[in-house]
Amino acid sequence: MANTKSAAKRARQTARRTLRNQIVMTGIRTQQRKLAAALAAGDQAQAQAALQMLSSKLDKAAKRGVVHRNLASRRKSRANKAVLKLVTKAKAAAGSQLQPGSEAEAGSNPESGPVPA
Repeated sequence: MANTKSAAKRARQTARRTLRNQIVMTGIRTQQRKLAAALAAGDQAQAQAALQMLSSKLDKAAKRGVVHRNLASRRKSRANKAVLKLVTKAKAAAGSQLQPGSEAEAGSNPESGPVPA
């Protein structure tokens, strides 16, 4: 129990801020779990949407002092790297599935000349 009026007020302020910070941190952790699930499922669209929401929540939390700005930056960077890895892997898999002589391959070779209609 606080001994002075000012200490009691500080205790009330701390309780309010702690509750507000818990709500913000819960939202960040939820978004991180959604991103992890999308990455595990290999869903690019869902992963990119989750990354965008996570970045927004982290930026707002850093702006309000809930988390340090370096922590927000580090988590955004790692999340972005994971999503980029998923997108790159999907593009590489799509590129390796081209059949020889297909239209996509014929149009990509500048020495082959124009593609007949």
